[in-house]
Amino acid sequence: MDFLEFAASRYSVRKFKDKPLEQDAIDKILSCASVAPTGCNNQPYRILVINSKEAVEDLKKCTRCHFDCPTAFLVCYNKDESWVRKYDGALSAPVDASIVATHMMLMAHSLGIGCTWVMHFDPFKMRNTYNIPENVEPLALLTMGYPHEDAGPLDMHFQYRPTAENVVYNKF
Repeated sequence: MDFLEFAASRYSVRKFKDKPLEQDAIDKILSCASVAPTGCNNQPYRILVINSKEAVEDLKKCTRCHFDCPTAFLVCYNKDESWVRKYDGALSAPVDASIVATHMMLMAHSLGIGCTWVMHFDPFKMRNTYNIPENVEPLALLTMGYPHEDAGPLDMHFQYRPTAENVVYNKF
């Protein structure tokens, strides 16, 4: 399968088997995160692995979009370690953490592990529940696990805008 087919075959899994991820799989996903590019290679991302029964139960207090996952990764970034664009003060860290999360999702997919990128969570509850320092910003929650036999992509998953609607050349 070429990369485009592989990327297109990944979908948001919202129903998981009641089976924990093996540590080897977690390690591979985290290794893939570590090779993601970041602004000036500052590597400002931070990842919280949520995989104990207690921590997963706590997650349910922070989001309704937990999908009863056996494991989740909260991808965050350290604001103090971000590269900063001098022209307008924009931080690269949110983009860096997004690239890291994408690498993690694709590695999970390559291992047969389902994932959903969740933005619908209460960052204040996350911060309090998991003792996240003030300089670290939660960005994306990746719920992961082995897809349940009933799992499948939503109908809209395969609906794409024509490239011409999203891409322009040379000037807007």
